[in-house]
Amino acid sequence: MRSFDVAIVGGGMVGLTMALALQTINENGKSLKVAIIDNQSIDTAQPTQPALRVSAINLASERLFRNLGIWPHIEQARMQAYLAMQVWEQDSFAKIDFDHQQAGQAHLGHIIENPLIQTALYNAVQVSSHIEFIAPATISKLDRGERDAFISLDNGDTLTARLVVGADGGNSWVRQQAKMPLTHWDYEHKAIVATIKTQLPHQQTARQVFTPSGPLALLPLWQDNLCSIVWSQDNAEANRLLALSEPDFNQALSATFDMQAGLCELQSDRVSYPLKMRYVRQWVKHRVALIGDAAHTIHPLAGQGANLGLMDAAALAQTVVELHQQGKDIGDAQLLRGYERWRKTEALKLVASMEGFKRLFNGANPLQKLLRGTGMAMANKLPMLKNSAIRQAMGLDGELPELAALTSSMQLKT
Repeated sequence: MRSFDVAIVGGGMVGLTMALALQTINENGKSLKVAIIDNQSIDTAQPTQPALRVSAINLASERLFRNLGIWPHIEQARMQAYLAMQVWEQDSFAKIDFDHQQAGQAHLGHIIENPLIQTALYNAVQVSSHIEFIAPATISKLDRGERDAFISLDNGDTLTARLVVGADGGNSWVRQQAKMPLTHWDYEHKAIVATIKTQLPHQQTARQVFTPSGPLALLPLWQDNLCSIVWSQDNAEANRLLALSEPDFNQALSATFDMQAGLCELQSDRVSYPLKMRYVRQWVKHRVALIGDAAHTIHPLAGQGANLGLMDAAALAQTVVELHQQGKDIGDAQLLRGYERWRKTEALKLVASMEGFKRLFNGANPLQKLLRGTGMAMANKLPMLKNSAIRQAMGLDGELPELAALTSSMQLKT
């Protein structure tokens, strides 16, 4: 039986980030012993083709990665800074756009392939003497005692930890075992993701067009004519698009994007996944806490899901280290309530915002389109509204964890 202070279930971006954050914040004190448990090993070889799942890493997450010491390693991989964002509605005058100069920043964020971020984090974890990555391993049982949680693995091994962190995704096993109440609904949409080549260069601009059946986002990759798409459509339309031949899909994609990028051509397979909203009503219980998609999943139309999870990881790490340094029980649910209130507030704001956007742009009613167009035109011209949108996109809104707090030189100019 091996004993740890913290056992993190899930070796994705969020789980790995928390493990490193625990060590980084606590570097001047007695290091916490951390286990990361995942059901599969991580392949650190850089794929020759771009991954289909990418993240729009905002300035707050960039700052977090810099403070964890992994940003130089991410920079060596494939990534693309985006300098501007454009959002509009199909067949309407509704439009809003902003760029890095308006924000007073060198860039608004970066588009980075998820596996490349995961590899950089994993390599950093591997050189830490206080973090053990246990994979492939499947958990068969989780018991929570008064002073420790007991984790049984399928191979017969047993681990103990003062705190178990669920970072195991939207269908979190840890959440289910701890019986944490969940609010959820099915958007009845699918997100189609693929890599495409565009006739016109992307000009380091992230673009999104709203259609009556859902939004289409075009995210710039490291080559001038290479982009990643996230095309969210209702189930019937998504199935129709997935069944199209490649030439017909290319034609539909180019037309939906109003030819803003010229002719578009698929460079990869099309993959889809269902979109669901999940919001856990209780993020902490005795010896258990949730972060990332285990606690919440949101619609991808603003591309903030990964950033939200990374801030959870940094916030919980900060809370745990503070308790540890004060000699308090890091698995006491009452002592973890501060983290829960903090991050539930930030998540709920984003969940409500995304749901509002989805409902606002749903359908093609002429009166609704007029109201949307008028509202976006006003937001595009009013500095206060526009600055608020920019701040949210860059991750500068709300209370940030210490590792993600932006220095004065990186603050948004007002």
